[in-house]
Amino acid sequence: MKTVTSKDGTTIVYDQSGKGPVVILVDGALQYRAFDQGMAELADLLSKHFTVIHYDRRGRGDSGDSQTYELEREIEDIEALINEAGGSAFLYGISSGAALAMEAAIKLGDKVKKLAMYEAPYNDDDNARKSWKEYSQKLMELVKEGRKREAVRHFMMLVGMPPEQLEEMHQHPMWSMWEAVGLTLAYDAIAMGEDASLPAKRAAKVTVPTLVMNGSDSFPFMYATAVALAKGIPNAQHHTLEGQTHEVDSKALAPMLIEFFKS
Repeated sequence: MKTVTSKDGTTIVYDQSGKGPVVILVDGALQYRAFDQGMAELADLLSKHFTVIHYDRRGRGDSGDSQTYELEREIEDIEALINEAGGSAFLYGISSGAALAMEAAIKLGDKVKKLAMYEAPYNDDDNARKSWKEYSQKLMELVKEGRKREAVRHFMMLVGMPPEQLEEMHQHPMWSMWEAVGLTLAYDAIAMGEDASLPAKRAAKVTVPTLVMNGSDSFPFMYATAVALAKGIPNAQHHTLEGQTHEVDSKALAPMLIEFFKS
């Protein structure tokens, strides 16, 4: 476990493994080092080729946080990690972490050498945009009141969990870990934008080579989103990982990242 101090004085904790060019892994909603959904395995697979950094986003796990949140602070966290690692890095982000990684690539210029994104959940469907706005508004109210449990419940309903199953989820071994970072769901909501629609103008500002991926067995809109992002980013390519869902298998993902970052 290592630490770096971000621009605003917040301590960011990370694990580092391997040797070679630096790859920074950016988690999505509710994910962090102690609650692993494949990032540790991915880091292990990539570490045979790269120096891999897997960090706790601010407000999660062992990392600190600030009194108020701005997306710029999370970009500064990534910049601090890059600076500590030598001044440049590849970025890989999953889900809302992919949205954050894209914003970092826009802001940090040549400090980001390449960008890989897996299923940033943008959606241009009118009903989806409306649902996101309603979700985000309610989430911010819950976060302001410090209601971690309700924030996690609210998020799980957004991603399709029936209300009658929520009580059962409270008995899940991971529930306490989700609840511990429940307030950071607001950070992911901010990274996704006001209505989570595809940020075409923002995507056009990405100048580095970019790999945009989705899973063939994931939510149908993820394919359309990935294609649109790849078309909107000037130097991007698109790839669908066969048989994969939103919870991608690291063994299927790693070869794509290795080939892309090495090419």
